[in-house]
Amino acid sequence: MTTPIAAILTSDLVGQVRGRAFPADEIDDYARSGSGWVPANLALDPFGRIIVPNPFGSIGDLRIMPDPATRAAVANETGGQPVTAMLGDLVNPDGTPWDCCPRTFLRDAVRDLEEETGLRVISSFEHEFMLRDDDRVPGRKPFSLESLLTYEPLGSNVLQALRDAGLEPEMWLPEFGDRQWEVTLAPAPALQAADRAILLREIVRSVVRAAGERATFSPIVERDGGGNGVHIHLSFIDREGTPVAYDPSRPGGLSAVAGSFAAGVLRHATAFQALTASSGVSYERLAPGRWSVGGLFLGENNREALLRICPLFDTPGADHRKQFNLEYRGADATANPWIALGVLIRAGLEGVRAALPAPEVVSGDPAELSEQQLAAATHGRMPSSLGEALDELQADETVTSWLPPRLLETFLTVKRAELAWHGSLSEPERYRVYAEAY
Repeated sequence: MTTPIAAILTSDLVGQVRGRAFPADEIDDYARSGSGWVPANLALDPFGRIIVPNPFGSIGDLRIMPDPATRAAVANETGGQPVTAMLGDLVNPDGTPWDCCPRTFLRDAVRDLEEETGLRVISSFEHEFMLRDDDRVPGRKPFSLESLLTYEPLGSNVLQALRDAGLEPEMWLPEFGDRQWEVTLAPAPALQAADRAILLREIVRSVVRAAGERATFSPIVERDGGGNGVHIHLSFIDREGTPVAYDPSRPGGLSAVAGSFAAGVLRHATAFQALTASSGVSYERLAPGRWSVGGLFLGENNREALLRICPLFDTPGADHRKQFNLEYRGADATANPWIALGVLIRAGLEGVRAALPAPEVVSGDPAELSEQQLAAATHGRMPSSLGEALDELQADETVTSWLPPRLLETFLTVKRAELAWHGSLSEPERYRVYAEAY
């Protein structure tokens, strides 16, 4: 009988999940001691190249210390034993936190928000992906029963695998794009939500491979084609667990503290965009008219807004305080979920600290607003390329202050190198390499 394996994993600056595996019957030992790791691994790009020079070189050692709360059974594409996976924190040999650990970055943001404001973030990551094999029909029949049935039992297997991993799946549906699917998870505290986002991508890819298909979470797979986003949902509770984002007496139902949080996000969005949509192809999707991000404003009933107030429904027993949440629409799977959620929390905390007034709420179609109205509601503009987004990041001293210096330096080094290589590829190669990487 084959010995099952377990793995201790981290997610790096380009959103790739990496780690080390060992016999699963030794998991208790590894849970105590962790696994060795190399600092320079943080300088890997999405295509497996280590970018040099980087701040680490060949010097130093780390440990990945697993968090038992993240233990999950990850489906095995061969149909054998599932792999037991645990996500972990990167620590120094003496056990102290490593300054460049992405998971620690989010944990610290969560801690600071709660200590300063009493707020805790409840979050969920809503993922889209595409099947890359075209041997089945229908190809483009969004939300249709025909699409669901054509690909069964793929959907059932994905949802079951997510349940087996403890990720609490909610919805599975065929989306607008060609062979595009969406899968959502139940909301959870911020760190748990980001952990789930990391595991979800790996589980989906594995189940899809087992079905003889290939999945990609790449932001865009062909010129003028459909794109895959990651929508990050945010709501807030106080220390007693009471929802505090909703106030029906205020515009959009946004409470004063949630309004300040939203204002902070929009104030710094241009600068941190490179950290939530991190590839050369990301910015082909983030453009007006694509139902992704048409403007940096707070929208209600509007899917062109960077930040959207999600609708409330008067279903039996509905509690609008629990329903109410904000949706950040400027992320994709090329970003690290720990860092993406961490910078959203940091930006929101800046807004709460400064007691910023809530942004103007844009309702309906922004095309129907005057230029003056739209300008008053808009906070800068979406960068048009990764290069521009990196420039904006470097120019914002507030955002760069959130990031440990070596983490920021490594991110910029890796992304500038990725951007240079991206520019050397032909158009078909560009889409292909990202589709394969993600």
